[in-house]
Amino acid sequence: MSKDNEKQQSVTNENVKVPEVKEQATKADEPPQSIEPEDKWLIRDCEVYKDEYKECTSFRGRFHQYFIYGDTLDCNQWKKDYNNCCKWTDDKDLKAAEAVINSEKNRRLERLKSHYQNDTWTKRDGPPPDWEQPLPDWMVKRDENTYLAHKAKEMKEGKEDESITSYCSIM
Repeated sequence: MSKDNEKQQSVTNENVKVPEVKEQATKADEPPQSIEPEDKWLIRDCEVYKDEYKECTSFRGRFHQYFIYGDTLDCNQWKKDYNNCCKWTDDKDLKAAEAVINSEKNRRLERLKSHYQNDTWTKRDGPPPDWEQPLPDWMVKRDENTYLAHKAKEMKEGKEDESITSYCSIM
């Protein structure tokens, strides 16, 4: 019986080895899956970061910064973002991508800081209940003889004037 047990073990060992070989073959046949950051859409084209840095360090940009803020701004973040963007696009460096994404998030928060701190207006969750109601009569009467109203009426009736072939152009 010991020989039968050895045969059964060898058969089971052979059965175990076969799926491993198949799994390895399928892994080799599959293309490697790329790891993408979740907020990849925040990363702009690398040339945009380069242009922003160039504009920030130009004489015109520096003059504008001095006029608006009373001092020049630090433009190094644009340069870092450009370098990290190049690393991401060329080498698929995830740390560089995360750095650019964090920079974009910080930039957006800084830009919207006043909006979030505004407590003058109450923010609404949805449109007003009567947003789809027809316009008041006085507004309809006021706007009935405008060019836009005539064109809208022609489009609704399906008769667009195609007899006009000349257009005014100033050279």
